[in-house]
Amino acid sequence: MTEPEFLQASGKLQRLTEMLENVISSGDRALIFTQFSTWGKLLKPYLEEQFGQEVLFLYGSTTKNAREAMVDRFQNDPQAPRIFILSLKAGGVGLNLTRANHVFHYDRWWNPAVENQASDRAFRIGQMRNVQIYKFICKGTLEERIHDMIEQKQALAQQVVGTGENWLTEFDSDQLRDLLLLDRSAILGDTAPPAAKS
Repeated sequence: MTEPEFLQASGKLQRLTEMLENVISSGDRALIFTQFSTWGKLLKPYLEEQFGQEVLFLYGSTTKNAREAMVDRFQNDPQAPRIFILSLKAGGVGLNLTRANHVFHYDRWWNPAVENQASDRAFRIGQMRNVQIYKFICKGTLEERIHDMIEQKQALAQQVVGTGENWLTEFDSDQLRDLLLLDRSAILGDTAPPAAKS
């Protein structure tokens, strides 16, 4: 089967193929997340031809029985395919795929929480190895802008909340009281008398 010309010209796909060669030669398994099921349908036969082995693909139209069978096979069969492609929406939540220790985000999603949930499919109870996560970005494209936006969102969250609860301990008494004080007018409506000021 001859591959479409755009597949031959894709530097990102070439890099993915090189990295997957290392994954397979090391005896590891990989998850590849894409937000486009159409892309997954193209990627599956391409990778099968490249590596001469079956590649699993789960997306929105996959039946419940087929989904469960794929997950069970990937998790429990030593001879199962080493590469599992998942559409981000169908495979990003509720799956336990700890046999994989490499996660590839082939195209970025706008919401970092969605990507993190997808990565967590491999990083769950029962995972015995370090999980490597790779995010692919083509410079000068919409992907780079999405990446920059995600980084800005995460930096803003860091500034506002920070890590852990340390930010809370830095409040003085007035700031802490304002944070915890209920707004009586919002709770009781406009008919409530104004709160007395101390």
